[in-house]
Amino acid sequence: EDLLTLQCRQTLAMTVAAGTSWAQRHAYLYERNLRGLQSMLLALKRQPSAIRYAGHSAVAEQLAKDLLEQIQADDIFHFRKSKGGGLLVLVLDRRDDPVTPLLSQWTYQAMVHELLGLNNHRVILKGAPNVAKDLEEVVLSANQDEFFKQNRHSNFGELGEAIQKLLQDYQRQTQEHKSANLNTIEDMQNFMDKFPELKSRSHNVSKHVAIMGELARLVDVCSLMDVSQFEQELACADDHTSHVRELMEKLQSPSVKIPDKLRLGLLYALRYEHSGNIHAVKSAMSNGGVPPDMVELVTVILRYGGSKSRGPGLYGDHNLMSKMTKSFMTSVQGVSNVYSQHVPVLMETIQSVMKGKLKSSDYPFVPGSTASPTPHELNVPSEVIVFMVGGVTYEEATKISEFNQANKNKIQVILGGSTVHNSTSFLEELKAI
Repeated sequence: EDLLTLQCRQTLAMTVAAGTSWAQRHAYLYERNLRGLQSMLLALKRQPSAIRYAGHSAVAEQLAKDLLEQIQADDIFHFRKSKGGGLLVLVLDRRDDPVTPLLSQWTYQAMVHELLGLNNHRVILKGAPNVAKDLEEVVLSANQDEFFKQNRHSNFGELGEAIQKLLQDYQRQTQEHKSANLNTIEDMQNFMDKFPELKSRSHNVSKHVAIMGELARLVDVCSLMDVSQFEQELACADDHTSHVRELMEKLQSPSVKIPDKLRLGLLYALRYEHSGNIHAVKSAMSNGGVPPDMVELVTVILRYGGSKSRGPGLYGDHNLMSKMTKSFMTSVQGVSNVYSQHVPVLMETIQSVMKGKLKSSDYPFVPGSTASPTPHELNVPSEVIVFMVGGVTYEEATKISEFNQANKNKIQVILGGSTVHNSTSFLEELKAI
């Protein structure tokens, strides 16, 4: 697995309080994150050859330094060090990228989590139209469900084709076992031997068809195609005149749901924090039916992840050459898909690690965590464990999985985090700050 999480909620407030007198209130949560990170290393039987952290984040610095202290004080961390470039533990902070958790998702696992909720591998379909009683609560786990394992990172279009194929395979298999074919005792015995497998397969097919049907219904009811396209533009492009015009239209539109209006307002505020008219947008959100406590989240998110609070890399920091390369790669890979333009900041950080270009001024080494007293950022590790305090998203997990597939035998990344956020859980935690 590329993704490990502690299912530890309410950590956004902990990251904001770090380094202040309020930190003591969150000491138990901090301890849980520290123990969780140690457990990951012990479960993987790894000893880091370097520990780095997001330099502007008080909680990332504290966690990275405490991790080294625990490793040095504890005798159980005597594992053979990784071959090649060794293992880098990189501690990051969710604050550096508050945009990714706010975006609509279009891959199977991420869509289910965003639109239906995926908690402890369980999905609740109760209340959805035309759902059978035995499908009101279903399990989606890559360990138990081969179809989900193969398709969890597939986009919505690919998923439709895969479910169609699953259905056709099932129909073909049941045709072979129709009663007309049960001519001998052996046929009957074979049928009874395979009956449990057929029944299990039937439930699995019904489950994925039901989930896909509900996802398609919600995409339609919530006008998500339209909303998501604009979200991607807000996340990826700088065009204030057309963005503010379209935002005002969306905020007045009765077909855009209240939670989507809130997310669009927040994405605008993060993008145009200094050049946009935030006050006018907040007024338009109120007039569009967004409740006052939700409108206030605009102020909260700028305090949490605005330009003064986050590290570098969210908007800009791209030179012309890297923009051209990205656009070229997009056209080559055929991802001229307007719903998947966004690339999380995490991936740019990982690319920098792979090229030996992750600046130690922005991501310092923990003193004493490396064999060399003067470690160099040019050393490229063969394994990376990224731990994001404050939580990760399934979009980031998908990107890491794709990265690992593309870089087999070069460098492998495991993504860890306090929890897995969708926009709902992220905004709930923001309210608590």
